[in-house]
Amino acid sequence: MGTYYIPRNLRGETRILYVFTVKSLITTAIGGILVGGPLFLLIGMLLGQKVAGFIVMGVCAVIGWAIGAIKIPTVSSLPFTKNVGGESLDEIIRRYIKFKANKKVYTYVNLKPELNTKEKEEK
Repeated sequence: MGTYYIPRNLRGETRILYVFTVKSLITTAIGGILVGGPLFLLIGMLLGQKVAGFIVMGVCAVIGWAIGAIKIPTVSSLPFTKNVGGESLDEIIRRYIKFKANKKVYTYVNLKPELNTKEKEEK
């Protein structure tokens, strides 16, 4: 008798503290520490408002979590979501950055000499 693979749903087992997947935990840390940290230092140390600095740092962390965790739903009435429905927000942002980086500027040149209006009338 052969052995057979029985598929399991491992989706819930990869979560840390229920709301954090590994990817959303990393993006939360990036948003909170790398983006919110300098803003905290700027607001907290230079302006003397540590509470406002913590609030800004928390908002940056929530934005980082949203980028790592939110998936765009498919809404049939909106044409935009038909193309990106079901994909995570960080993948959409990554593709947009790649698109902007690879954008090429094309210049079209007409190599044929144009005929004068008198020559056009004669033909």
